Amino acid sequence: MIVRPRRPEDVPALVEVLAAQRAGSPYPMRWPLPFPVEQFIVRSSEEASWVAEVGGRVVGHVAACSVPDPHDFPVAGHLASVSVLFVDPALRGAGVGGRLLDTAVAWMREHGRVPVLDVVPRHSTAVEVYRHRGWVEVGRLRPDWLPADEADLLLMTLPGPVESERRTVPT
Repeated sequence: MIVRPRRPEDVPALVEVLAAQRAGSPYPMRWPLPFPVEQFIVRSSEEASWVAEVGGRVVGHVAACSVPDPHDFPVAGHLASVSVLFVDPALRGAGVGGRLLDTAVAWMREHGRVPVLDVVPRHSTAVEVYRHRGWVEVGRLRPDWLPADEADLLLMTLPGPVESERRTVPT
């Protein structure tokens, strides 16, 4: 398996992988989407994105996205969100998702950012994987697109050093 930056020509294959994984997962929450699937995968808030390849075939995706700052929250510019993480269902449990997640987190840390994500509580397997990997819940959010019968999203962060915290101040 290799993980590499996403290229424009990867998007059609990613649309197919996302649709295939949707059969066994409620991600994304709305399906069919009310807009082109390509816009779900490639987002305007994206700062970097990667795909996983196995045998030359694209089998997974993750993006690092900026976090909106609607209320001048002073930390928002230091946050980066793990977004659009999905894997071909035939490769679940093979470590593809973990490699993609690790790649996004490493990029965030290298850029002095604090990794954050949101997850639907009903996606209990994902929640447990994140917790097992050290992610902690820091809040809840109810976006407009979340169906009324769903619990609020869990907001999570991955504690640890960021580049700016490792810098020493001369004395």
